[in-house]
Amino acid sequence: MKPLLLMALLLLGVVASAQAAYEPREFREPAMAERYQSLMHELRCTVCQNQSLADSNAGLAQDLRREVYTLVNDGASEAEVIDFMVSRYGEFVLYRPPLRPATYLLWSGPFLLLLIGVVVLYLTARRSQAGHADASDPAAQERARHLLEEEPEA
Repeated sequence: MKPLLLMALLLLGVVASAQAAYEPREFREPAMAERYQSLMHELRCTVCQNQSLADSNAGLAQDLRREVYTLVNDGASEAEVIDFMVSRYGEFVLYRPPLRPATYLLWSGPFLLLLIGVVVLYLTARRSQAGHADASDPAAQERARHLLEEEPEA
């Protein structure tokens, strides 16, 4: 009986914590709800490890969701909300920072690393092939045959 009661309490705790993370929002227009959801996935929680505002349960993320909700409900456009968040929290709040000189390395970094990897792989393969004797070289074949025909000394 005790294990069953313990399981029921554990299940109740899980359900209660899941319910606490859900924040119902009501909007005047469906377009506002869509804008809000879009922003939740475009904006990053600034204290979480790579989570959007929609995914995070951190206290700051809840405050940011509340702030975005207020702005959207007051009629702010998506660009206005993003500008407000960037002015307050910096570009780190954006999942896709804009392309400008300060972010060139951020955008080109993966391609540069891939290119460096391909060049290293090519040079390694080329060096490996250069170290092997050419099997079609008649002199090398003759030396190999001579070594194989020699009797080992006991």
